[in-house]
Amino acid sequence: MCRDHGPGHGHGNCRCAGAPMERFMQPCLLLLLHRRSAHGYELMQSLREFGFQESEADPGTVYRNLRRLEEEGLVSSRWDTSGGGPARRLYRLTPEGEELLHAWAEAITHNKRRLEYFLARYREEFGQS
Repeated sequence: MCRDHGPGHGHGNCRCAGAPMERFMQPCLLLLLHRRSAHGYELMQSLREFGFQESEADPGTVYRNLRRLEEEGLVSSRWDTSGGGPARRLYRLTPEGEELLHAWAEAITHNKRRLEYFLARYREEFGQS
């Protein structure tokens, strides 16, 4: 239970979750785009694979992250006019984006060790296994 909510809440919108998970969307988008170029809607759907709920991967958040990644030269986009519907942006990973993806993986590995250490100490402190 966090101090913002009662027991059993999902930690979705409290101080114990928040910003770090929104920031985690960036490496997830980079990894998805490493697999293949994709439209924003496809990326929103694919983010579920990483545990993002529909409310976390809403269009505004996803497109804001894609725009930021594009401004930083980590992804590029072009208008895709193939298919029957209106033109849609097709995003792809740039070489700079791939470099950042590798850096994210290293940082996540390091942070995972730190988090595992914290959880082990927490469990010891509170007698949990």
